[in-house]
Amino acid sequence: MSQAFINSVVYSFLGIGILLVAFILVELLTPKHNLRKEILENKNVALALLAGFFMLSIAIIIASAIH
Repeated sequence: MSQAFINSVVYSFLGIGILLVAFILVELLTPKHNLRKEILENKNVALALLAGFFMLSIAIIIASAIH
């Protein structure tokens, strides 16, 4: 395997891990509101869009920092 491929895999998992930590932090910092419950049980589409855009923006920031 080439070094470039290994680096891509390592940085991909690193980025996914950081994104997961960011999502968990948002869940912990908003204890009054449970994002999963609001989106899945209450069908809150606006919150689902907000969470999706948040994850996308954090992913772009992480990709920029890693690159």
